Amino acid sequence: MRIRSSHVALVILGLSAPLAPAFADGCKLEQLAELAVTMSGLRPMVATKINGADALFIADSGAFFSIITAASAAQFKLKLRPAPFGLKVEGVGGEAEISATTVDEFTLANIAVHHLEFIVGGSEPGGSAAGLLGQNVFRIADVEYDLANGAIRLMRPDEGCREAVLAYWVKSQPYSVLKINRPSAASPHTTGIALLNGARIRVVFDTGAETSILTLRAAKSAGVTLDGKGVVRAGHSYGIGRRTVDTWIAPFSSLKIGDEEIHDTRLRIGEVELTNGDMLIGADFFLSHRIYVANRQGKLYFTYNGGPVFNLANSPLPRAGTDSPENSPQSTEGAQEPADAAGFSRRGAAYAARRDFEHAIADLTRACQMEPGEAKYFYQRALARLNNRQPSLAMADLDATLKLEPDHLNALVARAELRLSGPDKSAAPSDLDAADRLAPKEANIRLGIADAYSRADLFAPAVAQYDLWIAAHKEDAKLAAAMNGRCWARALSGNDLDKALADCNAAVKISRDSAQFLDSRGLVLLRLGKFDESIADYDAALKRQPGNAWSLYGRGLDKLRKGMAPEGQADIDAAKALRPQIANEAAHYGIVP
Repeated sequence: MRIRSSHVALVILGLSAPLAPAFADGCKLEQLAELAVTMSGLRPMVATKINGADALFIADSGAFFSIITAASAAQFKLKLRPAPFGLKVEGVGGEAEISATTVDEFTLANIAVHHLEFIVGGSEPGGSAAGLLGQNVFRIADVEYDLANGAIRLMRPDEGCREAVLAYWVKSQPYSVLKINRPSAASPHTTGIALLNGARIRVVFDTGAETSILTLRAAKSAGVTLDGKGVVRAGHSYGIGRRTVDTWIAPFSSLKIGDEEIHDTRLRIGEVELTNGDMLIGADFFLSHRIYVANRQGKLYFTYNGGPVFNLANSPLPRAGTDSPENSPQSTEGAQEPADAAGFSRRGAAYAARRDFEHAIADLTRACQMEPGEAKYFYQRALARLNNRQPSLAMADLDATLKLEPDHLNALVARAELRLSGPDKSAAPSDLDAADRLAPKEANIRLGIADAYSRADLFAPAVAQYDLWIAAHKEDAKLAAAMNGRCWARALSGNDLDKALADCNAAVKISRDSAQFLDSRGLVLLRLGKFDESIADYDAALKRQPGNAWSLYGRGLDKLRKGMAPEGQADIDAAKALRPQIANEAAHYGIVP
């Protein structure tokens, strides 16, 4: 691979700030740069500029090189060229189609780097991110990941630090150490060996993975299979590749990483293949620990912050045990109280990412009080309050956000979605119309705008938004979901049913096991009068999701129209038992017996 990555190193290495000496006499650390990190869910976001325009990137220690999505490259009007011959980019979800580009001026941590190269491609990483900051940034020095306090620090130890303990913030609390492979251009990732139920597995420390995830092979090596006791489905996941992957949650008796051991925990398993490891240690682990990657030493130092280690928010069952390390007390050493609103904002976002909404709201309230004219702090608090099931307070914060910054795109969409969840939906379309006017045509947020228009029964503008998103995201892992959304909007409206069928066919082809996609196609076929094909889709959907009232009701209508009155009425009655309002909802769209 011949992509130059020295520009970042040369610029950042020219700036440094001394820190207090580490443990060993004669060892001194220099802080080369501190990247302010704001968590968006479980995505560590870093503010940058692309040729003077604001852009957010996800700090992704699992990406070998920095990446911009194709849609963002078009949005920022970057010129593309072929990627270096033979270069492939692969991750969760498989391989991604790629090209390359050069940013004339890329600003990171207030440092302007000129003519910086990026790979272009992959699925949208989420959180309004333009792309990923990879190991060509983080491998230039040692790295400290302090996500709980909203910071990533690039560090340079001097020659006296070769044998020093570099967890410099530790005074009395125990710390853990893991031997890691020294990174190189050919193998830049942070990897080491852990023990899962006593079996050796290779772990990759990946801040770009929102949640830690095991391969099926690694789970099997630890004695856990998908048909085992306590294993449950946990939905789909995706990464840089074009496919979504099935995931499960399973119980494990122990996971030992370095000196830290967690007993009776539950971990996520994915239908993934990793070329350089058996498990991704994701942002959930990074939030629950302070981590120093000593690249020159070949060691990783970390302390436990407290709380759950692994995020299992999508798990339908509670975690077994406490999911906290044995003999690892919570760390408060080295942590400083934020000094300004931005610091409280970042710490509040980290609390929210760990679903500690009480502390998140408290910190974000401090930020709002310290800088009452800053819209983004009210927006952050609105999201925390939404997740804390405080819709009225969240609405007040969204109103305050938009009073301060009427063109706040994310706040407009969030307020529209909140209005659609309440009794009065009439004001939602004006927010969506405003968001439509503001959003770049390639923007990822258009998928959210499309879904919201569809919820508002505004199917023509919904389809228009889906059209824009699909045109700019041909290789995205969410493409099937977008095509299903466009199919469903047309199916409910009863318009362009042939186009709806084509979309649903494409979505089902990509993900044949999706009950949602089969249900959508079942409705299209019902409206087209293809009752046998519709029944087949509903049968398949109900096999995967037996409690879907829409599938039962649609199949019942199919059977009634085929003259199978008893069987059809039985399905309709079953649907009404699950969802008493189903008949009225269907009639609203002209779907009647």
